[in-house]
Amino acid sequence: QVQLVESGGGLVQAGDSLRLSCTASGRSFSYYGWFRQAPGKEREFVGALRWDSGHTYYADFVKGRFTVSRGNTKNTVYLQMNSLKPEDTAVYYCATTPRDWYLVKPEGDTYYDYWGQGTQVTVSS
Repeated sequence: QVQLVESGGGLVQAGDSLRLSCTASGRSFSYYGWFRQAPGKEREFVGALRWDSGHTYYADFVKGRFTVSRGNTKNTVYLQMNSLKPEDTAVYYCATTPRDWYLVKPEGDTYYDYWGQGTQVTVSS
C-alpha cells in the first residue's frame, strides 16, 4: 500500500523560508510533484522532480524562490521555499507516480496516482 506523508507547513512572515518534506512508501516512483491549492482557487502545479535523473521543473511563479530536491533517504523529497509571499498561502500537496517517466507530464496533476494529505502554509504580510 502506497502512503505519502508530508510535513513542514506552518505560519511564517513574508520573506521567510519553509521546507516541506514528503516521504513515500510502498514502491519506487518516477516523479514527485508538488501542488498547492489556495481557498477558492483551483489546484496548481508548483514543482516536480524526476527521481532517476534529478531533473526538476517549476511553475513560473516560483522559479528562483522554490527548489525541489531529493533527500538522502530513499523516496524522500523536499520543497524548499524561500522569499515567501502572502500569495503563497495555500495547502501544499505532494504527489507521486510509478508510471514510466516518458509517460508523465510533470506539471499535470492527472499524471500523479498518489497524493499526500496536504500541509498548510500560511504567509502573513
